[in-house]
Amino acid sequence: MSLNKEMTLSKKITPNKGNAGKKEMFTNADLKKLIIPLFLEQLLLALVGIADVFVVGFVSEAAVSGVSLVNSFNTIFINLFTALASGGAVVISQYIGRKEKDHAGEAASQLLTASVLFSVAAAVVILAANEPLMRFMFGRVEDSVMDACVTYLRISAYSYPALAIYNAGAALYRSFGNTKTTMYISIIANLINVAGNCLGVFVFHAGVAGVAWPSLISRTFSAVVITVLCFSKKNPVTYIKQWIFRLNGSLQKRILRIAVPNGVESGIFQLVKVALSSVVALFGTYQIAANGVAQSIWSVAALVCVAMGPAFITVIGQCMGAGDTEAAEYYFKKLMKISFIFAVLWNGLVFVAVPILMQFYALADETKHLVILLVLIHNVANAVVFPFADPLGKGLRAAGDVKFTTIVSLVTTIGVRLIFSVLFGITFNLGVIGIAFAMCLDWTVRGIIFLWRFKQGKWKTFQVI
Repeated sequence: MSLNKEMTLSKKITPNKGNAGKKEMFTNADLKKLIIPLFLEQLLLALVGIADVFVVGFVSEAAVSGVSLVNSFNTIFINLFTALASGGAVVISQYIGRKEKDHAGEAASQLLTASVLFSVAAAVVILAANEPLMRFMFGRVEDSVMDACVTYLRISAYSYPALAIYNAGAALYRSFGNTKTTMYISIIANLINVAGNCLGVFVFHAGVAGVAWPSLISRTFSAVVITVLCFSKKNPVTYIKQWIFRLNGSLQKRILRIAVPNGVESGIFQLVKVALSSVVALFGTYQIAANGVAQSIWSVAALVCVAMGPAFITVIGQCMGAGDTEAAEYYFKKLMKISFIFAVLWNGLVFVAVPILMQFYALADETKHLVILLVLIHNVANAVVFPFADPLGKGLRAAGDVKFTTIVSLVTTIGVRLIFSVLFGITFNLGVIGIAFAMCLDWTVRGIIFLWRFKQGKWKTFQVI
């Protein structure tokens, strides 16, 4: 894209009658260039998650269980870094929509500063509390599983700053519509990760550490590359050195006004998942292993909606920044349609592949059968209701409707997912299947509420910048 096109992304005439005679901010070609790289990048990330579990499966089921339990904990911080980056992306996108390039660069620089400070603090705390924390959360698991947890968490914590720095840089690139660059970085980083996994487990026989160190190395690579690129003058918006080493209270408040509610929501959501992981630990090693493998496959099935989230932020953010609520409504509908159709097709394809994939896992038949059932339950809900529970919610946040979406998400996470997980999983003795049912119920309730909120139109009244 040219500099002018990246900043305005306005070429064609909008095809719908309500916008007749108006130029589209994003043409179909623009949306394609935005969404496809996001999808491919998320696919690569998800495949690496599967590769980690797959390779660890050759070590032992205890190792698989340990990695899956720590991954559920690590996701708390991963989502917090993502929430911070998303808050920055909304502000940057809206400044781009207003064609205020300098303010957009300043916001991006402040996002980097906040990401570094927060991630370093998180890493220090987790490294200091590593083993006691794992024993507090998963104390009832077997000793071999606990040893795997402690080892994997210690190495993972070292990568927190790199992960946060990459997210900040990726948020900047996605805000001005360049998602191809982050896709290329992910390709190289994931190749490093997968090759490292194979060397660590099969050549150096390092066990759990053999898949943890490659993740650290690949994340560090991504952070360094994206940061260097974010200073490039070829970009329509760049990092500004003088704003990286000092705090702009006004900009930080605007970023945090969105990031903090998102972070609280993500933190509570992951704490609930960790609490549920503690519940899963009560069901036995085979259910823990099946749940861990299923979750890695779920990450692949869910990646359409995960990829559409940043697309909503970029598109709706720029529309609202430009003050064009009519265009924002048009793209809300268009992106929701794309999300739904794409999710149905993709979730169906993933499920068809699962029985074939299970042949390559060194797991007991009982564990494999449970994995297939868990994936079926997840994929049906992920295709039908999750597009409205997640990407639509991110679009509402990009418009500034943060408080309502956060409250709804917290209420459904605690009031639906947590309570019904205990009810279905323990009281009704459904085990991990009951927890999967509760997850789907949470998405359904949230999706219905967000769709109602969109149709109500109150999101048009909010202002971010």
